[in-house]
Amino acid sequence: MNILLKNKLNCKWYLIDAKDKILGRISTIIAHYLMGKHKILYAPNVNNGDYIIVINASKIKVTGNKKQSKFYYSHSGYSGGLKKITFEKLMIKNPTEIIKHAVKGMLPKNKVRTLMLNKLKIYPGINHKHIAQKHYVLNV
Repeated sequence: MNILLKNKLNCKWYLIDAKDKILGRISTIIAHYLMGKHKILYAPNVNNGDYIIVINASKIKVTGNKKQSKFYYSHSGYSGGLKKITFEKLMIKNPTEIIKHAVKGMLPKNKVRTLMLNKLKIYPGINHKHIAQKHYVLNV
């Protein structure tokens, strides 16, 4: 059997509750499981990580003065197209983007990163649509 197909069959689903958790601490754990570093068959060029469901993303915490001083930048590609938004405003607008941005920076910068990010499912509240999958709860 092909090793890529075999690894796809061995993927597990994990559920993480982000309520009152620190952003950086929880992001490292999510990146660890998405890369598959907890498995024996870890290879940086193979997507053998597991699926991660993150709930309560709107209740995540940051330490220090990061709520007012942390900025997220985006550029449209046109001159003068730089946009920046604070952590507080992005938390109101789209809280799932904060965790996705943090985890994306911790994954390896290669072609497999987008495949790993596709296995990350983030929800701002407690409800999610992956109830049919047998998931294990990660206590972090």
